[in-house]
Parts: sequence; C-alpha cells; structure tokens
Amino acid sequence: MRRYPGHVSARRLLARLREVELITRPQHPDLVAALARRWAELPAHVKTDRQMLGRRTVGCEGTHGVFPRCNLACTPCYHSREANRVRIDGAHTVREIDEQMALLRERRGPGQNAQLIGGEVTLLAPDDHAAALEAMRRHGRKPMSMSHGDFDYDYLEALALDPDTGRARFSQLSFAGHFDSMMYGRRGIKRARSEAELNPYRERFCAMFNRLEREHGVRAYLAHNMTVTPRNIDEVPAVIRDCREMGFRMFSFQPAAFVGNRARWKDDYREFSTDEVWARVEQGAGARLHFRALQIGDERCNRTAYGGYVGGRYVPLLHEDDDGDRAFLNDFITAFGGMDFDAPAAVLGTRLARGLARHPAALPGAVGWARRLIRRAGGPRAVLRSSPQALTFVMHAFMDARDVRPAWEALQRGERSDDPRIRATQERLQACSYAMAHPESGTLVPACAQHSVLDPEENLRLTELLPLTVQDAPDSAAAPGLPPPRPAPELGSER
Repeated sequence: MRRYPGHVSARRLLARLREVELITRPQHPDLVAALARRWAELPAHVKTDRQMLGRRTVGCEGTHGVFPRCNLACTPCYHSREANRVRIDGAHTVREIDEQMALLRERRGPGQNAQLIGGEVTLLAPDDHAAALEAMRRHGRKPMSMSHGDFDYDYLEALALDPDTGRARFSQLSFAGHFDSMMYGRRGIKRARSEAELNPYRERFCAMFNRLEREHGVRAYLAHNMTVTPRNIDEVPAVIRDCREMGFRMFSFQPAAFVGNRARWKDDYREFSTDEVWARVEQGAGARLHFRALQIGDERCNRTAYGGYVGGRYVPLLHEDDDGDRAFLNDFITAFGGMDFDAPAAVLGTRLARGLARHPAALPGAVGWARRLIRRAGGPRAVLRSSPQALTFVMHAFMDARDVRPAWEALQRGERSDDPRIRATQERLQACSYAMAHPESGTLVPACAQHSVLDPEENLRLTELLPLTVQDAPDSAAAPGLPPPRPAPELGSER
C-alpha cells in the first residue's frame, strides 16, 4: 500500500496530541496505579483522611549498596562495620543505581523523591556523582544527594558543570548536609564538643551553594540532618535558632536507634521519647508545629510540619485543628492527587485546569485556605513587608535492629506476631514511607529492614566484589576506619 506524506503527517500529529494529553493529565496513569497499590498495602490504622501515602505520594526512596564507604565516623552509624572495607567504584555505583531506579519507576510511577545515599556521596568522583543523578532523573526520580557536607567548592562546581562545555549540567541540585556532634573526623574540627561549634561548618556548606548560584545560576534545595542522642537533645532548639537563616529549607531530626555497627553504640538511645525530641524542635521553631495536619506513613515513624517564617513568626501551612484546612486538604487531593507541580508553566497550567475541572470545589477551598494562611501570618501587610521563608520540620524515628529482624522475617512468612512490641514493628514496616529497590528479586524493602537485616550481608558481598586496594586503605596514622587527614577548609572563604 502506498503511503502519502499527508498520512504520515497526520499520524505524527495524532501521536503528538496523545503525548500532550498524557503529560498534561494531573496524574500519570502509572502513578495512579502505584498510589492505588500503596493505599491497598497500608495497615488499617494509618488509613485516614490525613494520610498522604497512597493518595498524594507513594513515599520516599533511597539507594543501597552503591557506595557504602564513608570518611567520617559517627556514633551511632546505621552501616555495618564492613561498609568501610568496600572500594568506591563509579561504574558500579551508576550501574546499580540505574537498575534500582528502573524498578522503582516500574513499581511506583514517575515524579517521586529519591535519596542518593550510602556512605559519603562526595567520595564519588564528580562526574560519577553527576552520572548517578542523571540516571535517577532518567527514571523519573527527583534526586537528593546525602552528604556530611565536608567537601570543597571545587568539588561542587565540578559536579554542577559539564567538563566539556563549562556550562551547568543541572538547573538545580538538592543536597542534605548531615551535621551533629556525634560525627568524628570533620576537617578543622575532628571532634566537636558542642553543636554550636559546628555552626561555622553549617554556614560554610550553605555558602558554597549560594556561590554556585551566584556564579553559575544553579539553584539549590538544602536540607539539614541531625542525629539526636542523649548527649545533644538539649541542643536541638539552639541548632534551629542559630541556623534558620543560613539557607536550609528543611530541618530533619533522627532520634538514634540501635542499628548498624555495634561498636558505635555509645548511649542509651531509648532514654528519651520521640515526643521529647519534637518538643525541642518546637522550642527551636518558636511555635507549635502541626504535624497531625497531614501524615506520611506511621506517626510513630514520621512527623512532618510544612510552613514558613513571616518575619519572626512561624506560620503553619495547614493547621491541624482547623476544619477548613482539613476540608481543603481533601479537596486538593481529590482534584490533583499525586500531581507533579514541578513542570513548565504551560504544562502546569493545563494540569491545574484539568484537576479543577474534575473537582471544582478545590478552587473556593483554595481561596479560603489562602485567606486563613495570610491571616495566620499577620495579615497582607505583614506578608508584603517580610518576604516569607518556607521551612519544613521533619522527624524520622528509626527502629532497633533487635525488633526489626524478627518482625521482618515474620512478615516474609506471612505471619503476624503475638508479641506486642514485634507486632507494632510490623505495623510500622507495613506503613513505611521510605523504600529501597532490589532488582534481583523485584522487591521493594523498607529502609529499616534494609539497614537492620539486609545491609550486613550485602556489605560482606561488596567487600569481595569491590575490595579495598592499598591506595584506598586508611593510613595507619589515621583514626580507625578513617582515611588520611585532609586539608582543613578555610571557613568564610565561600561567601
């Protein structure tokens, strides 16, 4: 049969129209299916109208077994002791990440946040680090690099810029810097005696990204991570107050758990409750934080409070006691579901219009919510007088390995434990908001199960696959498990 040019053009036009129709839907069909599966998997006790898993997101994601080695020592550390016996290998990292992200895209749809995490990400060569981020983005992930923050501007610049053209290869980078006084080996301050002593290093971290944007136009989203133990819990409020205006967009606190290398367990990590940690966070924020306005997974694991500062006043995005905010949240979910708002203006506008057409009640609900938000901020004049600063507070409470292992093994057998403590652990694992992919088995694993059950054996295998060479091995004069000393950074030089 003879094909005419007009027929070919019509087919191409029709294919293009189908493509446009798909990308302007509020939710990709693969994401719709993934959300439905995640909701069906959740235990009954978390299926509320404030639950975001299975309605707005399928949860966060992370890598594993891709670069377990680190050049700082933390007490505690979730990695097994074998992690620092594994060589950093860029080709291995990128290959494993590509396979893990492919499974996550298949099972969880596009547009999900994923952490590039292991040991220390900046031990990767800048080009390997960039290739890992590009692999994650190819599979529809939104990557964040998890680092201890002890690297130099030259590394950051090499990561952000194409070595052949000198132009930015990323429009934005997302980094989480982990800073706390339980970390040993940081250049310039091998062992911090207090959280306050680390503030110049926190400030230097943010200053590097400010410089990157100023010189190359690469924007950054920065998060601050901190492990909380009996030694530093009372310093949490001061960390928030001192660092709030440095440039961090999120403060995340992780109460320490008995997991990973036993030699790094130095305190009774169950000496205080998660409520006590959250009280310190609220004290630092200077306001009540409405973490029950929405929930991501199980409250025993995660607390998240979205909001921001208008002048010195912290304003919650959603007030957990306000019926209007609660109604608006559900109207928003009905209209937009898991919609990705990170899109070109024309695409985003069309998605919004289609979502509102599906559920028009979301529009007056949004107007009412905006009025309440401005009123809570002190009125229109206060908002105009002081540019609002978005800031999210998060707490992730990980579980002890002694509970996770029997709970996870019983779940794998399809059993529900009669032991109340193990049963509670099973419920939390089933509601986990943080998954890791195992392409070899086609399974997704909760992070607590990965670190408590699977990491030790995985790192043992990696010591055989990627053994340290003489060049990689720590210097005998260095602290155990740490590389030879590196030149200390000049504080203030990045501004």
